[in-house]
Amino acid sequence: MENQIHRLCDLFRQLGLPDDPASVERFLAAHRPLPNDIPLAEAPWWSPSQARFLKEELCKDGDWAEVVDLLGSLLSS
Repeated sequence: MENQIHRLCDLFRQLGLPDDPASVERFLAAHRPLPNDIPLAEAPWWSPSQARFLKEELCKDGDWAEVVDLLGSLLSS
């Protein structure tokens, strides 16, 4: 079975967040930089269900893991 390729806007939609480019950029600007000692899924702005989704996808290296990693990188810079 082939893994799906997800984009950053798809991840925002999956998380129930506005997914247009301007909204994604506003989110990044508002939450950057994420301190290095805080894992992405433990950032204080996620709801419990959002945090659980992010953590599960990273732990199981699921379809969303690559774009979740990308989000973490973008928030760390």
